[in-house]
Amino acid sequence: MIEKNKIKPQIDLAEKLLRQGKYNEAIVLLEAINKVSPEEESVMLMLSWAYYDSGNTKQAVKYLNILLERELKRKVFTGFAFDELVRIYKQEKNFHRLVKICERAVAAQPEDVGLLAELGNAYLQSGRSEKACDIYEKLIGIENDNPAFYCNWGEALFAAGLTKESEKAYLKASEIDPDQLDNYYFKIAVLFQQAGNHKEAQRLLNKCITINSANPLYYCSLGDSLIGLGQIPKALKAYETAMRQDNYGTGAYYNRFGHALMKANNFSQAVEAFKLAISCEPARPYYLSLASAYKKMDLDDQADKILCEINKIK
Repeated sequence: MIEKNKIKPQIDLAEKLLRQGKYNEAIVLLEAINKVSPEEESVMLMLSWAYYDSGNTKQAVKYLNILLERELKRKVFTGFAFDELVRIYKQEKNFHRLVKICERAVAAQPEDVGLLAELGNAYLQSGRSEKACDIYEKLIGIENDNPAFYCNWGEALFAAGLTKESEKAYLKASEIDPDQLDNYYFKIAVLFQQAGNHKEAQRLLNKCITINSANPLYYCSLGDSLIGLGQIPKALKAYETAMRQDNYGTGAYYNRFGHALMKANNFSQAVEAFKLAISCEPARPYYLSLASAYKKMDLDDQADKILCEINKIK
């Protein structure tokens, strides 16, 4: 039994054991300290870390929930346990539990901007886009000069199927931050690309290029959407324009072009793109990409030949 007046040296020892990766020893010691002094929240937090790092997430969550209960009862929300639980639930993709703890935290601190943002994100990740819209609208009401909240709102609106309203939200962000107008157009262009609507993505990417013609990423993304629209020669021209904007790493651009073609099941064109990448720079990743394209075409002999060539690369 640990004596209460000797707890501090024992906590220091537990911290040392944790730094050394001796999690089981640290757990035994911390459990003993916690039994004698359950009010020591730092000990409980250390216990949760020790259990998590030792692979026992269930026990880690148990102690974090005890701490969370205490945090929620305070006028000043410290959020140490909350932050750890959010991190764990995100890693586990346990969005149901993530939503629940975020809802509880917001119920306790309804005007806390950080907690509201976490709740909006949790709703969005769990597929509850309309709920996310409501939260982001509330955040905009609190901080109507924060472009990030308009972007969050735009993403939630897009997920809810309100694409026109989504674009307006991103443009509202650009009114606050006008120097980044092309960046906001790009953000919604990416959403359209992810949704497979390459015609709308093309429209927005052309706006990006009109505003900032020196950014090679916009040409690459335009090329990706042109591939999605089946316009391969135009896509290649877009990528070649990107290369002219950035003289460094031409092979990397052809490699990216090849992977975009692969994603659209254009394997023979991808082979040609990877060959161009290799001609610019005989790098191992480009050979691997070429072999992968041959495999997709069921040309195993040619793929194996390429893999043998890799061994010659220094």
